[in-house]
Amino acid sequence: MKKIIISILLLIIAMTTVEAQNPFFKAYKTPYETPPFDKIKNEHYEPAIDKGIEEHKKEINSIVVVRSVPTFENTILRLEESGKLLSKVTSVFFNLLSAESDDEMLEIAQRIQPKLSVHSNEITLNEGLFQKVKAVYDKRFESNLTPEQIRLVEKTYQGFEDSGATLTGADRDKYKELSTKLSQLTLTFGQNALKENNKYEMLLTNETDLAGLPQMVKDAAAAKAKSKDKEGWLFDLSAPSYIAFMKYSSRRDLREKIYRAYTTQCVSGGEFDNQNNVKEIAKTRMEIANLLGYEDYASYVLRNKMAKDKKHVYGLLDDLFNAYATAARQDVKMVEGFAVGMERKGIDLMPWDWSYYSEKLKDAKYSVSDELVRPYFELENVKKGVFGLATDLYGITFKKNTNIPVYHSEVEAFDVLDEKGNFLAVLYTDFHPREGKRQGAWMSEFKGQYVEKGKDSRPHVIIVMNFTRPTGNEPALLTFDEVETFLHEFGHALHGMLTKCTYESLSGTNVLHDFVELPSQIMENWLTEKEYLDKFAVHYKTGEKIPAGLVQKLVDAANFNAGYLCYRQLSFGYLDMGWHTLTKAYEGDVISFERNAMAKTAMLPLVDGAAMSTSFSHIFSGGYAAGYYGYKWAEVLDADAFALFKETGIFNKETAGSFRENILEKGNTEEPMSLYVKFRGQEPSVDALLKRNGIK
Repeated sequence: MKKIIISILLLIIAMTTVEAQNPFFKAYKTPYETPPFDKIKNEHYEPAIDKGIEEHKKEINSIVVVRSVPTFENTILRLEESGKLLSKVTSVFFNLLSAESDDEMLEIAQRIQPKLSVHSNEITLNEGLFQKVKAVYDKRFESNLTPEQIRLVEKTYQGFEDSGATLTGADRDKYKELSTKLSQLTLTFGQNALKENNKYEMLLTNETDLAGLPQMVKDAAAAKAKSKDKEGWLFDLSAPSYIAFMKYSSRRDLREKIYRAYTTQCVSGGEFDNQNNVKEIAKTRMEIANLLGYEDYASYVLRNKMAKDKKHVYGLLDDLFNAYATAARQDVKMVEGFAVGMERKGIDLMPWDWSYYSEKLKDAKYSVSDELVRPYFELENVKKGVFGLATDLYGITFKKNTNIPVYHSEVEAFDVLDEKGNFLAVLYTDFHPREGKRQGAWMSEFKGQYVEKGKDSRPHVIIVMNFTRPTGNEPALLTFDEVETFLHEFGHALHGMLTKCTYESLSGTNVLHDFVELPSQIMENWLTEKEYLDKFAVHYKTGEKIPAGLVQKLVDAANFNAGYLCYRQLSFGYLDMGWHTLTKAYEGDVISFERNAMAKTAMLPLVDGAAMSTSFSHIFSGGYAAGYYGYKWAEVLDADAFALFKETGIFNKETAGSFRENILEKGNTEEPMSLYVKFRGQEPSVDALLKRNGIK
């Protein structure tokens, strides 16, 4: 007996010691209680998540066992404020899983994802908890609640309803099974896409293979090879590497080689093949929707979006398809004709030719190219320009804070201060590609904004990108598209940083998916305004401002291939809707399905074996399932919204103040169309987009 007691005591001491060493179990003693990345190790995640789940269960149970009449305070508010340890850990883990991952983290994710899915189901399918939430929901208009509190009640109830809370018996068990399966499938899909993307390399050792490539692109490829202890020039599927090669390489055979590698990701068999995952994800989502009473997943998802239903989504896609049809055909005909003239022979324009010849045509037509513009977009100057736009519009400023721990040496952290110098947010920036970081660009949070006990707890926001690196003695010089991407993600960041809500689940970017892109996409409009460019776009060597003539060329070139590019986006929207309007499981070939879904927007010859679905992370492992149309939806909104800035002045304080007050600060506290009308004075029209693109 004595030995057993001693063993138990030793176990308790060991567990206490482990917890004492785990930074997640302590209050963060860092500036603004930011995550102590210098202390967090992979071994800390799983125990902290297990502990977080355990604590969250106790908090939920304490809500359920209360015998008094359910109220906003004893049910909705306590539910909103529960699970803080779990959120604290998962916000760090999943952000780093995208931005700074390794094999060990991928293995941890495979273990914890099912636990988190089960835990989520245990909350949303807790009958006692749901009945309390429903009781508050049913009397929300009779309880003297504020509009924001009513909104939180409705969104909380909706979350339970969406997660199967109204199901009973075997249906409830089936929902648990399907949702757990779906979380595992989407996780595996994303990990396969990352691993397949990282796996491919094209090492060139003969300088003749570099024909057409600008010196900066060659330098970047040489630096990439050197970083991996290889001789020559290394190209991979990361955006700066792949896009540059496709635009500039005059070696058609090599363009075809890397294009085929890019478009056959996770579709060529092998351990990272995602074809079955695509079909299983689509099937599982359909089954969940059917279980909840909807004919397909799109119908289930869209009822809580601005678009409301499939009819409105297809209406938008089809309207744009028809409006841009002539322009799209003309774009392809023009590039094809230019290619024939350039080569002085007939040429069948293939997908791996498009970027090359269209870039050449753009340069010939407008005398503007990425390499001509890059010297004016040195990263440090661009940062000043992007941050400066927020200062001009909203009066906020950014101060680098080296005392805030970061998860990688390339990451920077900034104090964001309001117009009075008061702390507003922490902003992390992470600009360059590396192994362990997924493709693309995104904004996220380590902590959202909320008010608790009268204190406004401000957010910790991060923007992550994959921009051109510095090479040798040259600084990082960005392309026009990269600067546009920076502005886009920074717009999301502003949405997260300027929010002024009471409840975290309603704050910042926690808005409907087809509204969330408005604050990001509107920022891109400033990039062709000379008045704005003059503030930061200076030659990195001479300090000369970007010439007015070059800016005019950028403006003239802004609508270059607008028809083709619109069709490209529409094709993604049609593909997304194709997978998510299935009413029975698809057992056929993924490539065939994809071709049928995108057929009406196909402008170039199809390539055997090429597929997008198997690496389309936005819809199969991100949050855009049945929502990719939202980019075009928001494009209509942002064109209409920026038209007001053009009318009043692109730095007009009153217009900016209205956008801040009615859009950026409000989060999800009101219906988005109501917020938009408060800002704009009217509902949006597609006319502004058509005019901006030169279609109308």
